[in-house]
Amino acid sequence: MTTKTWFITGASRGFGREWTIAALERGDRVAATARDTSTLDDLVQKYGDALLPIRLDVTDRDADFAAVRQAHEHFGRLDVVVNNAGYGHFGFVEELTEQEFRDQMETNVFGAMWVTQAALPFLREQGSGHILQVSSIGGISAFPLVGAYHASKWALEGFSQALSQEVADFGIHVTLIEPGGFATDWGGSSSKRSAELPAYAELHEKTVEARKKRVGTPGDPTASAAAVLAIVDAEEPPLRAFLGSAPLGIAKADYASRIASWEQWQPNAELAQG
Repeated sequence: MTTKTWFITGASRGFGREWTIAALERGDRVAATARDTSTLDDLVQKYGDALLPIRLDVTDRDADFAAVRQAHEHFGRLDVVVNNAGYGHFGFVEELTEQEFRDQMETNVFGAMWVTQAALPFLREQGSGHILQVSSIGGISAFPLVGAYHASKWALEGFSQALSQEVADFGIHVTLIEPGGFATDWGGSSSKRSAELPAYAELHEKTVEARKKRVGTPGDPTASAAAVLAIVDAEEPPLRAFLGSAPLGIAKADYASRIASWEQWQPNAELAQG
């Protein structure tokens, strides 16, 4: 198998770190970004020149372009670009401050947008490449308490689906990775939380319990690497790919409800045409 060169954001922990290790273990090369590159020191020691650590805050557009350019200049090409950097914000919609909402979008949407735009000229020139956008089951469905997060992932899904059609003729693939619940730090120290309004106190308790039941036993981030490698090695990779057993059931129930509602209200829709 031909050696691939990866550019992975948010490589310090969680999916980003596990996929970095998986790529390196099979002989690929990785430009791995993190806000604190010291978190990658052990991997540099183990894998040497195959790993290029780059300090990066993805909300800095100029830095994104510089990081992608540095990776391309260092390795000579880019094959797989993984927009993994992101976090979850917990708070009911009424509880969100303007800055909290903007910060969520800056990282999860604009960060991915800037890295994608930075990589595209290189991928177009070489006539190949694969962009992996790390979305979520929360990119196609939505639940209470994480409205800002859902908004960011729905935005990511929208521009990425459009992008997939725009770059197909250049030999570039786009895949939205949509995990369910995994044992990452997404809901822990990596997350941010709004100040709670007393009026929602009871609903907060109910929502937390409902989420525990919905997620069940979290998946193993290490095990996810094999699924991701299969996707990047596929001759015709999918536009969307779930990780974990729960997302498919959630998606099927959500879309069945949508279709039923659309069909019920279709006579009303036709009234609008006159």
